Amino acid sequence: MSAPSGGQVRLRHGPWEAVVVEVGGGLRTLTHGGAALLDGYAEGEMAGGGRGQVLAPWPNRLAGGTYAWAGRDLRAPLSEPARGNAIHGLVRWSNWQATDRAPDRVTMRLRLHPQPAYPFALDLAAAYVLGPDGLGVTFTAANAGDGPAPFGVGFHPYLTAGTGLVDDAVLTVPADAWLPADDAGIPTGERRPVDGDLDLRRGRAIGGAVLDHCFTGLVRDAEGRATVTLEGPSRRLRLWMDGAFGFVMVFTGDTLPPQHRRRGVAVEPMSCAADAFNSGAGLVALDPGGTFSGSWGIAVG
Repeated sequence: MSAPSGGQVRLRHGPWEAVVVEVGGGLRTLTHGGAALLDGYAEGEMAGGGRGQVLAPWPNRLAGGTYAWAGRDLRAPLSEPARGNAIHGLVRWSNWQATDRAPDRVTMRLRLHPQPAYPFALDLAAAYVLGPDGLGVTFTAANAGDGPAPFGVGFHPYLTAGTGLVDDAVLTVPADAWLPADDAGIPTGERRPVDGDLDLRRGRAIGGAVLDHCFTGLVRDAEGRATVTLEGPSRRLRLWMDGAFGFVMVFTGDTLPPQHRRRGVAVEPMSCAADAFNSGAGLVALDPGGTFSGSWGIAVG
């Protein structure tokens, strides 16, 4: 019997191991020296809660599942019916093809064909590489159609620093601002400076804070990377993202099923904000033949 997540691609480099899956082209597990760095999911399970998935051609929520593009009114299926939204794009349950395989790397590819929800053609590729510094992921999207296409992408790993519940972990998010959202999870259009529990620039224990917030105004190093850290008593994780990702969603998992609730922190690099197909916040317009590229990764120490 095949796994719910399809084919399993196992990668290894020194103390690093990862499993990348066919369904959704996502990351199921990542370990270092045998210690789990992700609150992932078992081979016999489906990827609940967006766990490890690629979110394209939009991340997060699309209000009412509707948007307008080039004079056309378009509608996506409401994959989050309780809130009336289409969430996390259209490729999470597609069968991606594993190419360019080696013991420490694989590239997952998918042709996203035109459909009523998204009448555009994209060639998508997610290259996963393990090296001495950890996991690196490079994502590319190429417009294979004959007209401009709206585009955004995100990724949905749940980090764990080995603390059991996330309450005892120390979280650092180098962001100067956050985007308030309404009850449906759609940004209101405001941009506020971080303060209180949302000022994570110097690092603080998560404690009882309930986080499901989009941060922006990311502070970057000399290489243009912004780095979120999660630290427990035995290890410190660093999730970095390059300049293609101007937003990061941080979610403490309070609405997940009990076995996963507050067991990991979803740190989600996003190229655009939620509902960007309507607001334009970070939205990319890919011309025919045009390409988007962005990289992120996970390291320890």
